Amino acid sequence: MKIASHSTTVMEGDMTPMIDMSFQLIAFLMVLVNFTADDVNATVVLPESELARPPEGAPAENRIIIQMDRNGSILYGADVLSIDRLHTVLDNEAYLLNTRNKAPADATIIVRAHRDCKTGQVQEVIKICQEKKFEKFVLRAKEEEAK
Repeated sequence: MKIASHSTTVMEGDMTPMIDMSFQLIAFLMVLVNFTADDVNATVVLPESELARPPEGAPAENRIIIQMDRNGSILYGADVLSIDRLHTVLDNEAYLLNTRNKAPADATIIVRAHRDCKTGQVQEVIKICQEKKFEKFVLRAKEEEAK
Protein backbone atom coordinates (compact mmCIF):
# COMPACT_ATOMS: atom_id res chain seq x y z
CA MET A 1 0.00 0.00 0.00
CA LYS A 2 1.33 3.30 -1.02
CA ILE A 3 1.03 6.28 1.32
CA ALA A 4 0.37 9.54 -0.42
CA SER A 5 2.71 12.28 0.60
CA HIS A 6 1.08 15.55 1.47
CA SER A 7 3.07 18.68 1.26
CA THR A 8 2.49 21.02 4.15
CA THR A 9 2.33 24.70 3.41
CA VAL A 10 2.13 27.37 6.05
CA MET A 11 -0.47 30.04 5.43
CA GLU A 12 0.28 33.49 6.80
CA GLY A 13 -2.00 36.48 6.79
CA ASP A 14 -0.88 39.69 5.16
CA MET A 15 -0.23 42.19 7.98
CA THR A 16 0.18 45.21 5.69
CA PRO A 17 -3.46 46.41 5.89
CA MET A 18 -3.46 46.13 9.70
CA ILE A 19 -0.21 48.12 9.99
CA ASP A 20 -1.54 50.71 7.54
CA MET A 21 -4.74 51.15 9.56
CA SER A 22 -2.74 51.46 12.79
CA PHE A 23 -0.65 54.30 11.35
CA GLN A 24 -3.75 56.03 10.03
CA LEU A 25 -5.38 55.79 13.46
CA ILE A 26 -2.28 57.24 15.14
CA ALA A 27 -2.19 60.11 12.64
CA PHE A 28 -5.90 60.80 13.18
CA LEU A 29 -5.53 60.90 16.96
CA MET A 30 -2.53 63.22 16.73
CA VAL A 31 -4.65 65.70 14.78
CA LEU A 32 -7.27 65.66 17.54
CA VAL A 33 -4.82 66.23 20.39
CA ASN A 34 -5.00 69.70 21.92
CA PHE A 35 -1.46 71.07 22.01
CA THR A 36 -1.89 73.72 24.71
CA ALA A 37 1.80 73.62 25.47
CA ASP A 38 2.32 75.65 22.29
CA ASP A 39 0.66 78.58 24.04
CA VAL A 40 3.11 78.54 26.94
CA ASN A 41 6.50 80.24 27.01
CA ALA A 42 9.02 78.46 29.24
CA THR A 43 10.66 81.74 30.32
CA VAL A 44 7.48 82.82 32.11
CA VAL A 45 7.64 81.48 35.67
CA LEU A 46 4.20 81.87 37.21
CA PRO A 47 3.79 83.20 40.75
CA GLU A 48 2.61 80.80 43.43
CA SER A 49 -0.75 81.36 45.07
CA GLU A 50 -2.73 79.60 47.75
CA LEU A 51 -5.91 80.67 45.98
CA ALA A 52 -4.95 79.33 42.55
CA ARG A 53 -7.37 76.67 41.40
CA PRO A 54 -7.80 74.98 38.04
CA PRO A 55 -10.67 76.54 36.10
CA GLU A 56 -14.00 74.82 36.53
CA GLY A 57 -16.22 73.94 33.62
CA ALA A 58 -15.36 73.96 29.95
CA PRO A 59 -12.30 75.84 28.76
CA ALA A 60 -12.87 79.21 27.14
CA GLU A 61 -13.62 78.93 23.44
CA ASN A 62 -12.19 82.27 22.33
CA ARG A 63 -8.90 82.41 24.20
CA ILE A 64 -6.25 85.05 23.67
CA ILE A 65 -3.07 84.34 25.61
CA ILE A 66 -0.84 87.27 26.49
CA GLN A 67 2.37 86.52 28.40
CA MET A 68 4.79 88.84 30.13
CA ASP A 69 8.38 88.07 31.05
CA ARG A 70 10.25 89.28 34.13
CA ASN A 71 11.10 92.61 32.43
CA GLY A 72 7.49 93.29 31.50
CA SER A 73 7.99 92.53 27.80
CA ILE A 74 4.78 91.37 26.17
CA LEU A 75 4.97 87.93 24.54
CA TYR A 76 2.29 86.99 22.03
CA GLY A 77 2.94 83.64 20.41
CA ALA A 78 6.58 83.76 19.32
CA ASP A 79 6.65 87.57 19.05
CA VAL A 80 7.82 90.15 21.56
CA LEU A 81 5.47 93.13 21.32
CA SER A 82 5.68 96.79 22.17
CA ILE A 83 2.66 98.55 23.67
CA ASP A 84 1.84 100.05 20.23
CA ARG A 85 2.05 96.64 18.59
CA LEU A 86 -0.26 95.22 21.30
CA HIS A 87 -2.92 97.69 20.16
CA THR A 88 -2.59 96.36 16.60
CA VAL A 89 -2.70 92.71 17.70
CA LEU A 90 -5.84 93.30 19.78
CA ASP A 91 -7.47 95.13 16.85
CA ASN A 92 -6.70 92.08 14.66
CA GLU A 93 -8.11 89.71 17.27
CA ALA A 94 -11.28 91.82 17.51
CA TYR A 95 -11.60 91.72 13.70
CA LEU A 96 -11.21 87.93 13.67
CA LEU A 97 -13.87 87.60 16.36
CA ASN A 98 -16.14 89.86 14.34
CA THR A 99 -15.77 87.60 11.28
CA ARG A 100 -17.10 84.75 13.46
CA ASN A 101 -20.05 86.87 14.63
CA LYS A 102 -18.49 87.32 18.05
CA ALA A 103 -17.64 90.48 19.97
CA PRO A 104 -14.44 91.19 21.91
CA ALA A 105 -16.53 90.73 25.07
CA ASP A 106 -16.99 87.06 24.08
CA ALA A 107 -13.24 86.40 24.22
CA THR A 108 -11.23 85.56 27.32
CA ILE A 109 -7.84 87.20 27.73
CA ILE A 110 -5.48 84.90 29.63
CA VAL A 111 -2.60 86.83 31.18
CA ARG A 112 0.45 84.78 32.15
CA ALA A 113 2.88 87.15 33.86
CA HIS A 114 6.27 86.18 35.28
CA ARG A 115 6.34 86.24 39.06
CA ASP A 116 8.92 89.08 39.00
CA CYS A 117 6.91 91.23 36.55
CA LYS A 118 5.67 94.48 38.07
CA THR A 119 1.97 94.62 38.84
CA GLY A 120 1.64 98.02 37.17
CA GLN A 121 2.81 96.56 33.86
CA VAL A 122 0.19 93.80 34.06
CA GLN A 123 -2.47 96.41 34.88
CA GLU A 124 -1.38 98.46 31.85
CA VAL A 125 -1.88 95.46 29.55
CA ILE A 126 -5.33 94.80 31.05
CA LYS A 127 -6.23 98.50 30.63
CA ILE A 128 -5.29 98.37 26.93
CA CYS A 129 -7.41 95.24 26.49
CA GLN A 130 -10.35 96.98 28.19
CA GLU A 131 -9.97 99.97 25.85
CA LYS A 132 -10.38 97.48 22.97
CA LYS A 133 -13.67 96.26 24.57
CA PHE A 134 -12.35 92.97 25.96
CA GLU A 135 -14.08 92.20 29.26
CA LYS A 136 -13.11 88.72 30.48
CA PHE A 137 -9.69 88.20 32.03
CA VAL A 138 -7.94 85.26 33.66
CA LEU A 139 -4.69 85.73 35.55
CA ARG A 140 -2.64 82.54 35.69
CA ALA A 141 -0.77 81.46 38.81
CA LYS A 142 0.82 78.25 39.97
CA GLU A 143 -1.01 76.49 42.79
CA GLU A 144 1.12 76.29 45.92
CA GLU A 145 2.10 72.72 46.73
CA ALA A 146 0.69 71.28 49.96
CA LYS A 147 3.36 70.59 52.56
